[in-house]
Amino acid sequence: MIYSMTAFARASTDAECGNVTCEIRSVNSRYLESHFKLPDALRAAEGPLRELLRNELGRGKVEVSLRYQPVQSGNDNLQINQGLAQQIINAATSLADSNHVVGSVNPIEILRWPGVMQQESLDEEALVNTAMSSATKAVADLKDARAREGEVLATFISSRLDAISDICEQITLLLPEIMEGQRQRLQTRLAEVMETLDAERVEQEMVILLQRADVDEELDRLKTHVGEVKRVLKKGGHCGRRLDFLMQELNREANTLSSKSQAHSTTQHAVELKVLIEQMREQIQNIE
Repeated sequence: MIYSMTAFARASTDAECGNVTCEIRSVNSRYLESHFKLPDALRAAEGPLRELLRNELGRGKVEVSLRYQPVQSGNDNLQINQGLAQQIINAATSLADSNHVVGSVNPIEILRWPGVMQQESLDEEALVNTAMSSATKAVADLKDARAREGEVLATFISSRLDAISDICEQITLLLPEIMEGQRQRLQTRLAEVMETLDAERVEQEMVILLQRADVDEELDRLKTHVGEVKRVLKKGGHCGRRLDFLMQELNREANTLSSKSQAHSTTQHAVELKVLIEQMREQIQNIE
């Protein structure tokens, strides 16, 4: 199975402590980069989340966002610190009396005082477990999405590999004709000066020139690399780096083929090869 690094997933979990929604976005990256957006109530979940991503994903820039919605109850889970509130009231009343200020204490102002309104303490372990339940489902969905995208990428790459194989076969069929044409051109050019040159030395030079123009070796290596890319695609797994290396090798052989080209047809085929290889290389940047 081939996995893309680009995907999105979302999952939610309801529990007694409330609802936790996890959203995960991933894009391509050379390494596994984890970034988290967590509410204060879920800061303790960062470690387990990081471990989950490390176990399930190979590469990619991954952004994890958690949203927490507490359970709504009749008093909205809020309690009044009666002791603190009474101290504030007593202090305010004493200050008003000592300064002969007429008026009553505003209860709203008392409630705004830090520490007067208290939220019921949360069960941190239960909350983290709920968050991890959402994250586990989201990661599973993310991997499914990456697999679907990876399947599309594998199909795209396979079609380009078939096109490269076809081009190599076309060049192979044209090669005898190209080499013979090159030999005839060399013989024609040398015929005029043959009388002043050593015939045996001329023949040796012709052999060297023809060997330099022979691209059989480059074609063989292109076919070998194509076969290796197909093997890696079939094997699957975390193969993005290996595929990227193979694209470099394919491009190297295509460049050599172009530089040794002795005919317009092979030059054109070499250009087509480089276009196909570049198309594959761009897509392989997204493979895990």
